[in-house]
Amino acid sequence: MTDISLADLRKEYMLRGLSESEMDADPVRQFQAWLDAAIAAGHPEPTAMAVASATPDGAPSARMTLLKGLDECGFVFYTNYESRKGRELAANPRAALVFFWTLLERQVRVEGRVERTSPEESDAYFHSRPVGSQIGAAASPQSQPVPDRATLERRFAALESEYASGEVTRPPHWGGFRVAPEVIEFWQGRPNRLHDRLRYTRQPGGAWRMERLAP
Repeated sequence: MTDISLADLRKEYMLRGLSESEMDADPVRQFQAWLDAAIAAGHPEPTAMAVASATPDGAPSARMTLLKGLDECGFVFYTNYESRKGRELAANPRAALVFFWTLLERQVRVEGRVERTSPEESDAYFHSRPVGSQIGAAASPQSQPVPDRATLERRFAALESEYASGEVTRPPHWGGFRVAPEVIEFWQGRPNRLHDRLRYTRQPGGAWRMERLAP
């Protein structure tokens, strides 16, 4: 065990503030601007996000994954539909996302309904991946118990041999989810924990309402 007290670990956020006047009226465009800034700042994983799902009776689970698509319709990521998150999102099609860019002292939270991407979208992304990643997706029964790592490696080797001279077929149980945002909150760290929080909420008809939240 470390002798460092967790209670004493803290960081003061000093970079800048966040005002309503500088924010885009469209939070998806504002998110893209912040994502571009994180990429430009050299953040090691700018598209990394926590994805939270829940069972129909409300038991939550969360994990890190990568954002792989963004447009006016929502935030896209890809996974095994038979994984824990895949099964939870099928049964309870709502999700929350969290991005945290430490170099910029910024966080974004997204909440919304979830739907599968089209097979064509899933095919296009699947075949854009390195071949090893394609085979890995086909070989892994994600979230299911396996006897040992050797079992996975044998399965990978068998598929690698099978597809040595042809295109890897996207497994039907692997594809994308799109989170259609209903709430997007932008957080900027500030001194003395008086952080700036600006929340956009989608209104009936599709317009967005922005309001400031207490930290």
